Amino acid sequence: MRSKKIYRILEYNWINRALTALVFLFIYCLPGFSQSNIRINNYWENTYYINPASIYGEYNFVLTGAGRKQWINFPGAPQTFFTTFTAYSDHLNTQLGLKFFSDKIGYTSLKNLSLSYSYSVKLDDAHKLNLGVSGNVQDVLYDMNEANTETIGDPVVYANQNKMTNFNADVGFELVGRYFLIGASSQNLLSLFNEDNKLQTNASFLYGSYNMLSEQPVRLRTGITFIKNDALNQLEFNLSSYFSFNRHPDLFQLGALYRTNNEIAALFSIDLISSVRLAYSYDFFIGDIRRSSYGSQEIMLIWKFSEIPGCATCYKLFK
Repeated sequence: MRSKKIYRILEYNWINRALTALVFLFIYCLPGFSQSNIRINNYWENTYYINPASIYGEYNFVLTGAGRKQWINFPGAPQTFFTTFTAYSDHLNTQLGLKFFSDKIGYTSLKNLSLSYSYSVKLDDAHKLNLGVSGNVQDVLYDMNEANTETIGDPVVYANQNKMTNFNADVGFELVGRYFLIGASSQNLLSLFNEDNKLQTNASFLYGSYNMLSEQPVRLRTGITFIKNDALNQLEFNLSSYFSFNRHPDLFQLGALYRTNNEIAALFSIDLISSVRLAYSYDFFIGDIRRSSYGSQEIMLIWKFSEIPGCATCYKLFK
């Protein structure tokens, strides 16, 4: 009994030291810059969208695609398209990932391609720590046919037609348990140290979620996320209900999201088949922008291949 107690004390001391070091890393990376971060509402379905350390440990391969139309009816509003693919080896505790997104705002188009490496450390039978890093190639293009200028053919404006390319990096961690998830990430880390490398600015995420696992037909999941991007500080609160029918766990989800300031969203997802899930969200604006916009829409598809049996520590938002 004494040896088991000592083992547990040492084990949790190791966890606390690891978390303390990672939280200090996150705080160091908190300073940001003046551009809203590009992200989607449904990242809880797969947090790899915001964190290269995220490992979906139930399957060897996960492919996702998402599209978001921001501020419907607002001229030049952002349109974003995401694609991600991850390949995980349970034997090697290693994941390789690929993420591509394209974001168009007015006459500006941003493209980002990321390659990531993640490693999972088993802390005990109920907890694991995932660490990840990614390298990014970023391009910006300008379509001057959609630009309105005071002077036709202004040489200063048209000098920006050339494509610009930068390189960047993301880092992050996730502590995963059967009932909870805690993570932090810093995107576009090199933008903190290089004044010329700001095609996409630094943004940091700190998030946590509690998964109320139950054999009942309905279960709840709560989540909170803090986002830091220069003067823009946001909090997101998420509450979702998952419904199971005929031994099909989490067949569909209904949820709501509140984002400071003045934005709420309705969330819905459903298993089309056992390996394909559809997620949808619609944003409603409480602030002044509601007078010029109908809100924002987002849709996501998730394909899962090659299930890994016996995943005791998987954080299962859906199966």
